[in-house]
Amino acid sequence: MFEALSDKLKKVLKDLRGESRLSAEHLDLAMREIRIALLEADVNFKVVKDFIERVKSKAVGQEVLQQLSPGQQVVKIVYDEMVEMLGGTSSRLLFTSRRPNSVMIVGLQGSGKTTSTGKLARWLAKNQNRNPLLLSVDVYRPAARDQLAVIGKAINIPVFTGDAINDPLELCRAARLHCEQVGFDTLMIDTAGRLHIDDALMEELQRIKAEMQPVETLFVADAMTGQDAVKSAKEFHDRIGTSGVILTKMDGDARGGAALSVKEVTGQPIKFVGVGEKYDALDPFYPERIVSRILGMGDVLSLIEKVQEEVDEQKALELQEKMERNAFTLEDFRDQLQQVKKLGSFGSILEMLPLEMFGIKEMPKMTPEMTAQMEKEMKRTEAIINSMTPAERENHLIISASRRRRIAMGSGNTVKDVDKLLKQYVEMKAMMGQMMGGNGMFGGLKGKVVRKLTGVGSRKKKQKKKKRR
Repeated sequence: MFEALSDKLKKVLKDLRGESRLSAEHLDLAMREIRIALLEADVNFKVVKDFIERVKSKAVGQEVLQQLSPGQQVVKIVYDEMVEMLGGTSSRLLFTSRRPNSVMIVGLQGSGKTTSTGKLARWLAKNQNRNPLLLSVDVYRPAARDQLAVIGKAINIPVFTGDAINDPLELCRAARLHCEQVGFDTLMIDTAGRLHIDDALMEELQRIKAEMQPVETLFVADAMTGQDAVKSAKEFHDRIGTSGVILTKMDGDARGGAALSVKEVTGQPIKFVGVGEKYDALDPFYPERIVSRILGMGDVLSLIEKVQEEVDEQKALELQEKMERNAFTLEDFRDQLQQVKKLGSFGSILEMLPLEMFGIKEMPKMTPEMTAQMEKEMKRTEAIINSMTPAERENHLIISASRRRRIAMGSGNTVKDVDKLLKQYVEMKAMMGQMMGGNGMFGGLKGKVVRKLTGVGSRKKKQKKKKRR
């Protein structure tokens, strides 16, 4: 979503970093380019105006202009102000000891409200140990309640149907009583939407809110609609009072203006973002991480969280021990490819890496074609290794010419492809041996940081201590 904006801002800030002294002319030119980039990204014009004024007022001080590296100071100011523009810090959902806590989901039709209700219920059950019950009070749209029932079944979360009840308030009361009787601590209320805001909708939502006293009232906004989503969010907040925003379709090709405007315009933070169609594609919104990625600074925390969630820690520990013994086999190679596939596309992984940490000033842009080609190569590699016998995966030296022909035929590739893979494996194994040495990458500071962040190294030490005891 932020790709075009990110490219433009990174170019402006790169030019600033290259200046040994920063004049007022340099600053004015940079602010002009940033203003244009934000407006082209469909950010609210008033938000852009206030943002530029805040950056300029902080950047024109003598303590900045006299610094040896003033460009870096301006980059820091831009980063801080963008984080503030997006809400400052991440906002968690607040729950009380009362049972049940009601969470009211509101928005216009087509914004992804019902799906977001299910996604959020799943996220709360998995990450905050909540016990949610789903409820749809949309008695107007055909099959709206059936849609939520299908979602509930898919994510294994109960849905209160209330088949004989067709009044939204009565549905809420019956579902609340059911929660009290059965023991659900969270009631997720998917409210009715409209194609546009009208008084009847607002009055109904006001009555539901007065009756249920929700701990959170979340507005679901479609990021693809840009400033229209921001205007709707403000209208809902002014009329019924919202506590936050769920921004859907953040994986789309919109320009990102809604995300950068909604907090400044409505005063309410973005709490979650939808990043795909699957029911697990809902992430908490972290302003500082989003800004880091927009400005090309990486997002190590998100990458670490993803690795910890997707990668088997025991397998990672076993792999590290094999690497230290120089016993990395073709089967290990295949297992690592499968683990990498779980983390997502190469493009998304590269966006999270702080390239300067690895001495890379600028990474060539990954096009969809390049990403597709890399993923195709991964599938080919996996197919070739799968065509080998266990003995061949364990010891590549026994793979003779006749075995290579058999492996090529079995995997649907050529002997040349098999030779290429074996060469890559030998080179990788040699490189890993160097990296795990005392003076290698993982023997130095960066390796210690990586091991500390992933927890693999510390776990290994604990196991050794336990053995000694």
